[in-house]
Amino acid sequence: MGTQGTQESNQQAGAGGTGRRALLGAAVLGATGSVLALAGTVNAAERSRSGKGLGSLPVPTIIGHRGASGYRPEHTFGSYQLALDLGADIVEAGDLVPTRDGHLVCRHEPEIGGTTDVASHPEFAGRRTTKVLDGVSTTGWFTEDFTLAELKTLRAVERIPANRPHNTLYDGRWEIPTFEEVLKWQDEQTRKRGKQVWIYPETKHPTYFRKLGLGLEERVAKLLHKHGKDRKNSPVVLQSFEPSSIQRLNKLVDNPLVVLLSGAATRPWDFVEAGDPRTVADLITRAGLREIAGYAQGIGPTLDLVIPKDAAGNLTTPTTLVKDAHAVGLILHPYTMRNENPFLPANFRKGTDADAYGDSFGAFRTYFATGIDGVFTDNPDTGLLARADFVNG
Repeated sequence: MGTQGTQESNQQAGAGGTGRRALLGAAVLGATGSVLALAGTVNAAERSRSGKGLGSLPVPTIIGHRGASGYRPEHTFGSYQLALDLGADIVEAGDLVPTRDGHLVCRHEPEIGGTTDVASHPEFAGRRTTKVLDGVSTTGWFTEDFTLAELKTLRAVERIPANRPHNTLYDGRWEIPTFEEVLKWQDEQTRKRGKQVWIYPETKHPTYFRKLGLGLEERVAKLLHKHGKDRKNSPVVLQSFEPSSIQRLNKLVDNPLVVLLSGAATRPWDFVEAGDPRTVADLITRAGLREIAGYAQGIGPTLDLVIPKDAAGNLTTPTTLVKDAHAVGLILHPYTMRNENPFLPANFRKGTDADAYGDSFGAFRTYFATGIDGVFTDNPDTGLLARADFVNG
């Protein structure tokens, strides 16, 4: 997820689209009706064979957030591979940021001090700098200051070692993947596994990079076209926290498109730059959702927009977001479910250890009951078990 999504997780831990909308809308209505009305009797696997594109996937869809990042350093082929091994329906591979020479690579953020071993490379000490990224002063090393060849000398490390000390075992094992490598990996894994592998990449800070002359959307579209994955039923879902990025992609490709939504009081950075006063709260009104449905097929809201928390961090009453989004044909893939206590609603935590697991099954069940169409999770195996409980229980 983007900077807005990063802030969210840190707080917790830390016109051409009409046909696509009709296709996905039909899948949503069928799936949603099943989930809400027949949750105890419908088998997800049966519904997974009933459509094309996203309609071919089980509902609720389990999306491996940055791979299986609960168990491996995020945005590595180790994390992506494990997500598939654990059964994820889609792998979020990856968060796309550019290199100085214009290649797209997969990192959670352009600042890579916390996700690679760049600080231990003396030859790059002079690259450490402070930049303003979407209004936030950020110090570190940035992908746009490195060539791809230079980035390939780095290795990935665990981003939140305090919560995931076991993941540090794998520090240094994997390099930074490029988006083109991911597209080739997707094809290889599809052949090896005998089933279509889906990916869910995100354009990161698109306004920031466009001002640097490193526009993301054209680069994404060029690679998707090269690999024949720019069609409405292609197994690649594109997402962004900036609505204008999704609008731009809607003119370049026919892939399913999803607008990510952070906290209700926040503003997408492209809105800030353009002087658009609207907040996420405006985007999730019925009028706002109808507008999004004009160029996208889904939304990726923070879980708090689906079920808010009270001052103590406990879940309260679900909002009308699921019903309102479904009414205009949008699917919902909220983020992010994690097993560790600090990331769970307070009423699902067990004990106080930062890396201890809480009652994530209970939390999954509560969110699934709202009728969401899928969820991003760092723990795809937990999500799959929770889904089986939900649809068959």
